[in-house]
Amino acid sequence: MIREDSVVRHGIDFLHDYVAAHNECVRTGDWEPLGERFAEDAELEFEGVPVGPFSGREEIAAAYRERPLDDEVLIFDAQEQAGGRIVAGYGWSREPAKKAGRMLVTPRDGKIAKLVVTFEPSDSGPTT
Repeated sequence: MIREDSVVRHGIDFLHDYVAAHNECVRTGDWEPLGERFAEDAELEFEGVPVGPFSGREEIAAAYRERPLDDEVLIFDAQEQAGGRIVAGYGWSREPAKKAGRMLVTPRDGKIAKLVVTFEPSDSGPTT
């Protein structure tokens, strides 16, 4: 919960909107709304797991449809860097006290231009 008198940077709001959409897609099984959050020429990369990379909105959306995640994301910390990139420590709701890795989000014109998701060596990520 965010206090009304708190100042939240635009990039952090962007990250939280993305995570909320991701988690809704996990609950509903409909991954189309998540694909719409990516720019037409977006890139999606994973580090630490043998998946991807994916290029372009259509390929990214297809990847989520074909290998849907089964767990919701939690954000532990986030900061907006110079240039607008957002770096966040994340985990999975299945293990809410464990940090799984980092999300590096580069927004452009209200869409995700690039998303890099890293996994810590002790976590293989959610079941796909």
